[in-house]
Amino acid sequence: MKKVITYGTYDLLHYGHIRLLKRAKELGDYLIVGVTSDAYDKVRGKINVQQSLMERIEAVKATGIADQIIVEEYDGQKIDDIQKYSVDIFTVGSDWKGKFDYLNEYCKVIYLDRTEGISSSEIRAEKREIKLGLLGSSPILNKFERESHFVNGVSISGICCDDVSALSENIQKLPLITQSVDTLLDASDAIYIISEPTTHYDIIKKALLKQKHVLVESPIALQYAHWKELTELAEKNNCILMDGIKTAYADAYKHLKLLVKSGVIGKVVSIDCTCTSLRPVDTDTSNTAWNSLCAWGPTALLPIFQLLGTDYKSRSITTHLLHPKSNYDMFTKVDFIYKDAVASLKVGQGVKSEGELIISSSKGYIYVPAPWWKTDYFEIRYENPADNKRYFYQLDGEGIRYEIVSFIKAIQTGINFYFIDKSVSSAITSLIEDFYNKKDITLI
Repeated sequence: MKKVITYGTYDLLHYGHIRLLKRAKELGDYLIVGVTSDAYDKVRGKINVQQSLMERIEAVKATGIADQIIVEEYDGQKIDDIQKYSVDIFTVGSDWKGKFDYLNEYCKVIYLDRTEGISSSEIRAEKREIKLGLLGSSPILNKFERESHFVNGVSISGICCDDVSALSENIQKLPLITQSVDTLLDASDAIYIISEPTTHYDIIKKALLKQKHVLVESPIALQYAHWKELTELAEKNNCILMDGIKTAYADAYKHLKLLVKSGVIGKVVSIDCTCTSLRPVDTDTSNTAWNSLCAWGPTALLPIFQLLGTDYKSRSITTHLLHPKSNYDMFTKVDFIYKDAVASLKVGQGVKSEGELIISSSKGYIYVPAPWWKTDYFEIRYENPADNKRYFYQLDGEGIRYEIVSFIKAIQTGINFYFIDKSVSSAITSLIEDFYNKKDITLI
């Protein structure tokens, strides 16, 4: 029996895929189809895949062409599979011609002509063509604009900014540069907001009223009543309103959450999280600019609220303000007491500390080294060091490109996948509102 093997992502399975599979099957008696895993696709740069691994496997299975379906998960697996399954022929589309010649040492390699004019990338681009406007003046916009080029079907429509001279040349060359929010909204399907938190409510409301989707650097608002109004308005107008905390979209962080919830380290009893940076403070604008709690608070609160929940018994805030009447905190510490756990966060833009995350549990603990919010590596540590495990994950663009993909996918499907669900988003807003109202705060 002559065995043939081929590989692919098979996202949005179309006639071109089916034709290629049929031709591969004709090369032998038994066809093995390798479907690339989500994680491996990301390593290969295919971060805009629309369907999950199981959806793609089911689509290939439904064709009835494959005799066996396997999952491709790592570099070098093709050689392992060829030897493991005693494969006689490896085949793939001609657009990869020459790429897999090294496999001739193990089996015969055949490149098949693809069906012209049919491409999953083009289908995705057509389906997901979103004009995305930028609003703000933060240097983070440089990264955001750059990462958007890795996502199919997204075009940056323009920017609303008082002064773009400090931003990248690419942003300065955008087709629309304006100081009018309305002008940007009229030219966009959705907007990304990284303006000062005090402006979020008015801008988001204006966008939602124009039925524009919104990705905003958390917090969404500085008052719970405003947050509730905006989320209800988004639902009413069938719009996506999403917190922009890029850590939430990183593979390592998502796997960390799954491991904790699976109970591999036992019951979580304590979480300690630190996020700090040293930045110059403009005393003239310190009441309206990003203070420490707004800049770092949502990120630091993320693992606490996602792993322990938002139903804590008590909370205390200790802060050092620039001056007594200011809302600009140089440093803030927040302590939570839950029914059977505790948590603590430290954030600061005028104080520097080790930016690590430690999750302590009954069987061991998880350690994420600084800067933990750019999670690509973490360790599970036990009493016996021989049992320790290390986890490494690809992190491209600091999680921003994955954040963009999730936002666009939510727009196209109409489903907010809630990497940051409403309970977490509202709890972040409520805590920051109490801080601004100086409710139950100890000043140092």
